[in-house]
Amino acid sequence: MSSIMSINGLFPIDKWDFKSASVLAGLPPGDLALLMADRQEQLYKKGETVFREGTYPAGIFFIVRGKIKKFKIDEQSREQIIYVANTGELIGYHAVLSEGRYPDSAAALEDSIIAFIARQNFTEALHQSVVLNQRLLKTLAHEFAVLANSLSLFSQKSVRERLALQLIVIREKYKESFQPGMLVEINLSREDLASLVGTARENVVRILSEFRQQGIVETKGRKIMVKDVARLIAIANYR
Repeated sequence: MSSIMSINGLFPIDKWDFKSASVLAGLPPGDLALLMADRQEQLYKKGETVFREGTYPAGIFFIVRGKIKKFKIDEQSREQIIYVANTGELIGYHAVLSEGRYPDSAAALEDSIIAFIARQNFTEALHQSVVLNQRLLKTLAHEFAVLANSLSLFSQKSVRERLALQLIVIREKYKESFQPGMLVEINLSREDLASLVGTARENVVRILSEFRQQGIVETKGRKIMVKDVARLIAIANYR
């Protein structure tokens, strides 16, 4: 097993991860209180839809605990996962800011607790808080860069390289109470992983089997444990 289990200095994870978790961190107490005053927390079971593409937003969502996939459905009714949002992140605010419909759909990847924040509370907090405005603008700019990286990934990388890169990125999202040397359990169906990579399930199964034989990953049912993240970084071939 590789002793390198941290990717700091080895892989530019910031180029692949949204930053909405930092929007509320350290927000002035009065602004945060206004935003969260009437929030309604709800348990979403695994697979349950949070919002659907094309519908009008009544507010935004804060992930109290869990993981949410953001995805689009193509003309062949195939799902393409755009992003996996984690505990502490905001989702659904793009549509409120643009005064349009949701540009994508969202569903729970695991049992998740999500707080709904009504549009009025969100817009009032925006009008009052200079800090919140600045952070959202910075976050939107960063998300645009992340999505641009994702587009270039699909046009320039092989399926093997894309799978390696997505395993690196998704591993970071499943780190909980992480200690150096720990194996991180990625609890993601092969269908969802294939949707994230942009390929058929059979390709993901085949390449994962190769990675397992090479000692790069370990699998237990649907769970994937990365044993050698340095090898994945080399395979991803990202500069």
